[in-house]
This record gives sequence, structure tokens and C-alpha cells, in this order.
Amino acid sequence: MSTKRLFFSLWPNDRQREQLRNVISPIAKLVEGRAVYRDGWHVTLAFVGDFPESRTSELQAAAAEIPFEPFRLRFDHAEYWPRAKVGVLSPQRVPPELESLVGRLNGVLADAGITPEDRVYRPHITIVRAARPFETQRLAQPLMTEWTGFELIESISSRGSSKYYPVKQ
Repeated sequence: MSTKRLFFSLWPNDRQREQLRNVISPIAKLVEGRAVYRDGWHVTLAFVGDFPESRTSELQAAAAEIPFEPFRLRFDHAEYWPRAKVGVLSPQRVPPELESLVGRLNGVLADAGITPEDRVYRPHITIVRAARPFETQRLAQPLMTEWTGFELIESISSRGSSKYYPVKQ
């Protein structure tokens, strides 16, 4: 049986990627590690994992039934996560609309027979992998992003890195 490695994500459009670049580039230059390229920037909502390719459209259809309430997410910190050894851009506050969306997506996963991750949801954008430890920094110029939808993303690994692609119907 053929599978795809999947996750649900807030997937930035070109304008958002430009805004993120203006915030992330200066931070990534100061943090030791392997910078994540702009085509990999995203905010994971719910991790699916390896999923049967034949059931992908079923998963998409179930997620499409979730009502989406647009929201704003204010990225205002750069921090080091020691367990994953990554540098991330993160918000201090999680909007209730985002928490609701994540809860509903986890419900879709449970209905599909997938056990959702059992941890507190912390939205972030990974900016550096294999990062050296650094002190949390409050951003001088926080970035407010607006979100009006989400995507199912496929992760394809090759040569020690991953590329991400929105799954199209």
C-alpha cells in the first residue's frame, strides 16, 4: 500500500513569505545552524504522518467540512527549542480561532483512525534546524499575519532534508 507523509498547515502565500523573509532573514543570520529556506516556512496545525495515498481525498474532504474563522497571528519572539534543536519564530498568544481549528483537525484525525499528538499546541515557524542554543529574543518589529485558510501538505524527504508540497485534489 502506497503512503504519503502528511500534515495540515497554515501555508503562507507569496506576500506573506516576503513579510516573513524581512523578519526571519536577520534572525537566521545571527543563529548558528542550518537555515530553513523560505519555501519550507509554514505553521503546522496537525501532524498526520504516513497515510494511505488511496484515502488522501477522504481526509481532505473531512477537513474541508471544518468551518474556518479567519484570524491574525502575531509573531513576536525568536526562541530556541532544545529538544528539537531548532530556532523558531513564535507568537506569545494563540488566537482562540487557531486553537479551535487545531482541535477540529485533531477530531478529523481521530475519525480517520489517527491518534493526534498528545501535547500542548505551540504554533511556530521553524527558521533554523540543528541550531545552537540562544536566548529567547523579543522581536523589535513583530509580524502580524492574517490567515484565511489552511492546506494539507505532503512532506517528501531526500538527502537529509524535506520538501513540502500542498496536496491538490
